[in-house]
Amino acid sequence: MPTYTVTVATGNQWFAGTDDYIYITLVGTEQCSERTLLDKPLYNDFERGAVDSYDVRVGEDLGDIVLVKIEKKKYWVLDDWYCRYITVKTPSGDYVEFPCFRWLVDDKEVVLRDGQAHLPQDDKTSLVKQHRQKELEMRRKTYRWKEWQPGFPMSIDSNRHKDLPRDIQFDSEKGVDFVLNYSKAIENLFVNQFMHMFQSSWSDFSDFERIFVRIKNTISEYVMEHWKEDFMFGYQFLNGCNPVLIKKCNKLPDKFPVTHEMVSVSLERDLTLEQEIEAGNVYIVDYEIIDDITPNSTDPCTTQYLAAPICLLYKNAQNKILPIAIQLSQTSGENSPIFLPTDGQYDWLLAKIWVRSADFQYHQTITHLLRTHLMTEVFAIAMYRQLPAVHPVYKLLIPHVRFTIAINTKAREQLICEYGIFDKANATGGGGHVQLVQRAMKSLTFRSLCFPDMIKARGMDNKEELPTYFYRDDGYRVWEATKSFVSDVVCIYYTSDENVQGDDEIQAFIKDVCSFGMQDFDDCEFPKSLKSREELIEYLTVIIFTASAQHAAVNFGQYDWCSWIPNAPSTMRKPPPNQKGLANVDMIIESLPDRGRSSWHLGAVWALSQYQENELYLGMYPDEHFIEKPVKAAMEKFRKQLAEISRSIKMRNDGKKLPYYNMSPDKIPNSVAV
Repeated sequence: MPTYTVTVATGNQWFAGTDDYIYITLVGTEQCSERTLLDKPLYNDFERGAVDSYDVRVGEDLGDIVLVKIEKKKYWVLDDWYCRYITVKTPSGDYVEFPCFRWLVDDKEVVLRDGQAHLPQDDKTSLVKQHRQKELEMRRKTYRWKEWQPGFPMSIDSNRHKDLPRDIQFDSEKGVDFVLNYSKAIENLFVNQFMHMFQSSWSDFSDFERIFVRIKNTISEYVMEHWKEDFMFGYQFLNGCNPVLIKKCNKLPDKFPVTHEMVSVSLERDLTLEQEIEAGNVYIVDYEIIDDITPNSTDPCTTQYLAAPICLLYKNAQNKILPIAIQLSQTSGENSPIFLPTDGQYDWLLAKIWVRSADFQYHQTITHLLRTHLMTEVFAIAMYRQLPAVHPVYKLLIPHVRFTIAINTKAREQLICEYGIFDKANATGGGGHVQLVQRAMKSLTFRSLCFPDMIKARGMDNKEELPTYFYRDDGYRVWEATKSFVSDVVCIYYTSDENVQGDDEIQAFIKDVCSFGMQDFDDCEFPKSLKSREELIEYLTVIIFTASAQHAAVNFGQYDWCSWIPNAPSTMRKPPPNQKGLANVDMIIESLPDRGRSSWHLGAVWALSQYQENELYLGMYPDEHFIEKPVKAAMEKFRKQLAEISRSIKMRNDGKKLPYYNMSPDKIPNSVAV
């Protein structure tokens, strides 16, 4: 009587084990085994982290094993079980691997295909074709699109984290409870005594140190000491939290009438302003998108303000980027002066603070929330809906969407919802953040997510012109390494452009992203189909880079750059000055966030900047969805390239007072999960 040895691996995460009954059925090309209970006498089966083996006896040889059916039935109370993989040893001594990496919940069954990746056109038998079709039918019922807000990218149809499919939930919901984490952060930072002190201003700048001194690090302390300096202000547009806005100024906009006479004292090359612009030495940052956004009015006791400034920057002879003119509104005129470095000390400082506050709003809502979190969720939902687990692109992408839908759902539940935590400290709370995302969607194109295109579109691609734009330089290297890895994997399975065109599942995935995820918005310019391997490689590189490197670059530096509150005010409590000569220390302090809002802001940037326990960094793939040796070789090559990039970044940073490591691969998590 032939015997098959079945080895079952249970996950290592909390509550992965089960006491429920587990049954298995082996499906071969010739016939199926009997439904067999996997149970050893006097043994506690399927404990967390266990790898257990069982014999399945059959009357006749089953042929090639193509599917494994697992069923879980209640023993006492329903007990979820996480299965990592199943390996079947045939009577002839061959091993067949069946990756699972899924939760079995309730009295449900899971049918697994062997670990070899297959394109849909490669499947020939009706058995595997039907399995593929049934899996996608079930997924589409489970992963449904929903519009959370009009004009937003679509999101998952689930209002609460606990209602999500078990496979995409966090292992412990407690670990991602924003209210709990922010409150814990506030307590750990010893600012809980201030967290309810709304309307209570600080006494002076040094007073902010009372909530800062316990959490300072190398960069944040440097920021505290130098935040007033023009160099520090300009540097952040290159390597701070929001290094995506600065662009080369080819012509001054009419709404920003800066003259040579205004800024001549700041220019260093004996050229006029117009000549400096022609020489490529002038840059501009424009927050026009914030104009007329409704400020936070959720607290009737505190009026909050927003501004939409324009800032002109100059590259001096030492290649430092320095501000030379700031206008705090989009309309020039008598009530909208252009502030200059030659103005009074506090006039100039307050103007820069207003720019920093606008930058904070743009960063949190557009750069961070929309262009990393929400976009990665769109890719993730489309992937689950259109690509079965046997598809190579599913296997490639699954590590890079880990927990993304979960963290976004939790954010909609607690953070950015009406009366959520975001309302407590941010000037765009209370609905302004929704308006901002709706506006920003009009400029969110597919090409703007391609890193090299995004850099070039802003005229920032010349390394000789800006040798200290580390975000760009490190980003280029990570982008190229990622693209090379994606290319290696794609070319293993797609031997020609015709393979891409003939893959109905990948074409459905691309169309789902555009037609449903992006709602076919006129401006998005997302492709609806792919015609070549090169197009597929670029598309998948965009997904992986956005979820990993781009998110890391704009998220994990928040602690460094935003913990010193005058450098990144989350709200302003006085209107922007409409004439010069008004500003003094008292006016600035009264404009900055009060003690309560400062505490919530500090808790937020601290919590958002924390890496997860057991974080998986770029190139780490412990769940072996791929079993093929060529793919594993491509992964190893990718890891070596990333390690070399990390090493060279570390060498560059050695001895620097302002090291830049946000794009270092050893600090880039695989996915958006915080």
